[in-house]
Amino acid sequence: MAEPGAGDPGALLSSGSERRCRARLAAAAAAGRGAGGAAAAAAVLVPLCSVRGRPAMLFTLRSRSLGGPHSGDVSFPGGRREPADGDAVATALRETREELGLALGEPSVWGQLRALPDRQGLMVAPVVANLGPLEKLTLAPNPDEVAEVFTLPLAHLLREENQAYTHFRTAGRYGYTLPVFLNGPHRVWGLTAVITELTLELLAPERYRSKTVVPARHRSA
Repeated sequence: MAEPGAGDPGALLSSGSERRCRARLAAAAAAGRGAGGAAAAAAVLVPLCSVRGRPAMLFTLRSRSLGGPHSGDVSFPGGRREPADGDAVATALRETREELGLALGEPSVWGQLRALPDRQGLMVAPVVANLGPLEKLTLAPNPDEVAEVFTLPLAHLLREENQAYTHFRTAGRYGYTLPVFLNGPHRVWGLTAVITELTLELLAPERYRSKTVVPARHRSA
């Protein structure tokens, strides 16, 4: 029998799907604590929402004025952990408030996906949260950090024609494969695409097939 919310994109943010996802994230977090993993140095919020009743995911386009390797990239709200942040959830919520002017409470948070390394090796914790209907929110993007805010329906992300992958080479040899999501306002790639993939695997495990392939020699310790 299909898991609740696994087959119908319209049901992916239902209360049943939320309970299932929260339970999976809590179990993964407990296993991670048992393994003694180090705390992530940064966090991003993975903002689920609905747009005119359709489940979607919200993305930002980083301002080019920021400079650095991530300038102009599609991203999620987030950044480095500050000393006053109690944990990755606090970092993700603070960064979302600073970048989008959106104050979320912890009840909106479903849980945390596994931490992943960015291009500089910084470990980033993705925090999944449901913003609710986007029409009921007032976003105030910080123009110094965010050039654009856009959403992609989960149904769009789950269609195979909108999914691709990129093979990367290291020293002239095959290195690893990462997902890419196409046919939206902007191409979703890099760490944001990997986090998007993990979120789709969480929400619709029977519908999404992972594109990521990272041989053991390339995995972060």
